[in-house]
Amino acid sequence: MTSPIQRSHFANQLDETLIGHKISIGGWIEDIRDIGKLVFLMVRDITGVVQVVITEDKIHLIKNVPRQSSIILSGLVQMSKAKDFAVEVKVEDLTVFTKAIHPLPIDPTGRIESVLDKRLDSRALDLRNPKVSALFSIRSEALHIIRSTFQGKRFIEVNTPKIIGSATEGGANLFEFKYFRKNAYLAQSPQLYKEQLILALDRVFEIGPYFRAEKSHTSRHLCEFLSVDVEAAFLDYGDMMDLVEDLIRNVSTGISKNCKHQIQTLETGKNSVPIPNLKIERLAYERCLEELSNKGENIKFGDDLSDSSLTRLGQIHPGFYFITDWPISLKPFYIHEKEDNPQLSESFDLQCGRLELVSGGRRHHDQAKLRRRLEEQGLDPGLFSDHLRCFTWGVPPHSGFGLGFDRLMMVMTNSKNIRDVVLYPRDTERLTP
Repeated sequence: MTSPIQRSHFANQLDETLIGHKISIGGWIEDIRDIGKLVFLMVRDITGVVQVVITEDKIHLIKNVPRQSSIILSGLVQMSKAKDFAVEVKVEDLTVFTKAIHPLPIDPTGRIESVLDKRLDSRALDLRNPKVSALFSIRSEALHIIRSTFQGKRFIEVNTPKIIGSATEGGANLFEFKYFRKNAYLAQSPQLYKEQLILALDRVFEIGPYFRAEKSHTSRHLCEFLSVDVEAAFLDYGDMMDLVEDLIRNVSTGISKNCKHQIQTLETGKNSVPIPNLKIERLAYERCLEELSNKGENIKFGDDLSDSSLTRLGQIHPGFYFITDWPISLKPFYIHEKEDNPQLSESFDLQCGRLELVSGGRRHHDQAKLRRRLEEQGLDPGLFSDHLRCFTWGVPPHSGFGLGFDRLMMVMTNSKNIRDVVLYPRDTERLTP
């Protein structure tokens, strides 16, 4: 016996082949049109909307039921005279599960726009807006593609601790809290763990949340973010850039192929996601300084590139581009220097305009060099004793990167604010819902 809460079909599965068949649909009432002896309902679920016809003898089933209430209905599929629907459902039975209390805090249809903060205050309801739910369908598909890409290249998915006992990587921007009788921190990256793991697992990747106590009030920063982290033995930083190219291309083409309806629903003015060239342009840091100098912006060697500088570079090189061979002084202690010029590093950042998406490079595998680099950066090697010990066990040469997944979703969906593409964003002001 079929459960009274089970549906047989989703909205996007209804077509002419089902005419005359009895089906059941579950969702919420988006619109009600009462024309006397007939009532038309627009019932929406995650896949779309279906038109439902209620005849006079069944109208009592929806008496005083407001829009956005959750229902399940059963009935016969028939041809529709409406121009927007090939078929509709003539109701035989209908159950109202939960009535929506009006006025609602926001309009979940999106017809009446609300500012982002107000939408986030009622995020679960906001997700009924087809444009909003489309974002997260695309996000889900992108995660699936990323996992498939790495698994196809012999990478092992891992899960590293998010509660750590020491302020590694310099201790900047870490959230500190009491862990029983000890001080603990929320991890800002899995960097040290993933380097240790390649000692035996060879190639690893992780998709997980990380935390940075940055007091940044921008459209691209969050205190909790999803990162895609990769580490691999016996690969150099050029190999890593090749892997990044494959990954970005796979995500772009996969979304374009599998999320056409969602992309159209977004109505961003673009009917496609950005797809990188077969080979993403690779610009050395020193070349970037030259190009910026030609535009009247003089930056000293060793200085970081500001937002305005990266914006200019993005105008010169639209789309995706790498910045490579950064000064070693700008990079963390674990990044390897170039063999022919120790002032430079074997590192890269993937940019899309001013937006940094990926940072990576070759890592040190020599314990003595790692210890020296820690001291050069004013860090106490004693705090890294567990990590350094692993480097006496035969760590192979290795490289890796970290990709800011939320930022990638901004690019893929043409979103202007990172909070749009995160279900429940956490920033300096928001801790709920």
